[in-house]
Amino acid sequence: MPKQSPIPDEFERPYFDACNEERLVLQYCGACDRFQHPPEISCRNCNSAAQLTWRQIKGDGHIYSYAVVYDTPLSLMQSEQPYNVAVIDLDEAPGCNVLSHLPGTPAEAVPVGAKVELVFETTKATGQMVPEWRVVDQ
Repeated sequence: MPKQSPIPDEFERPYFDACNEERLVLQYCGACDRFQHPPEISCRNCNSAAQLTWRQIKGDGHIYSYAVVYDTPLSLMQSEQPYNVAVIDLDEAPGCNVLSHLPGTPAEAVPVGAKVELVFETTKATGQMVPEWRVVDQ
């Protein structure tokens, strides 16, 4: 599936630089002991900016939910319709969710609750690597 090629700004550069090294880093707030994604200037929970850092995690998780996209306005993705967009609960970052297209999983065969593992895919337009999650054999 073609991927959108993000062009990181200075604020999100640590996240995408880590992706290019096949590592997943998320913002972590030391003030309230929680992860957040996507990155923001301050913690969504306590509004602290001074205690936000980047922490590496393995990226394992489970499928919480999903949707199937049948009609996207994104021209890059139209040839891939229908496709799934899954919500992944990360094991090491409780309460922190990420989205994935679940490479290798048919659009309407997403096993909610299934274990997933992190993989990285390279986007065509810029060569930026992006995280995706793949269902682990059940």
